[in-house]
Amino acid sequence: MMPRLKQKYNSEVIPKLKDVLGMTNVLRMPRLVKVVLNMGISAAKKDAVNNLVADLTKITGQKPVLNKARKSVSNFKVREGMIVGAKVTLRGDRMYEFLDRMMTVVLPRIRDFRGVSPKAFDGRGSYTLGVKEQTVFPEIDPNTVTVTQGMDITIVTTARKDNEAREMLKMLGMPFSGN
Repeated sequence: MMPRLKQKYNSEVIPKLKDVLGMTNVLRMPRLVKVVLNMGISAAKKDAVNNLVADLTKITGQKPVLNKARKSVSNFKVREGMIVGAKVTLRGDRMYEFLDRMMTVVLPRIRDFRGVSPKAFDGRGSYTLGVKEQTVFPEIDPNTVTVTQGMDITIVTTARKDNEAREMLKMLGMPFSGN
């Protein structure tokens, strides 16, 4: 079964984008490539690595890759080979399911949510937003969380310009603020 957001993209967003962006070639339309979730793990939270990895696995449905330090940095109390982060790359149907869940369930659960910043594009059509704690995801039980940890969520598109990617994400249902 095709994910709801992918179906919406194919049936509603592509025809609207043709008109708004003035493109005639369907293959030139901006589309989603991948979603990357990145969670940094500080030296103080080393004992909670297994819990954070389990939370990231519940959120995405995929096992994260652990990032290790390449160099020792004494100011940050980091030694070479220590785990400093975890990341998950979602593609295909899992990516669409995650984005659908994030836009309709997770973001509205954030306290005092007024929309995500429309300025967080990188100049090449990718969008990054930060979440302050993993408990906003419905898969995580707040009573079992020992350490709260934020994460960065990067949405990579094939758009060549930020305005193309912004328009596509807006049509998909991304709740941008009025700024």
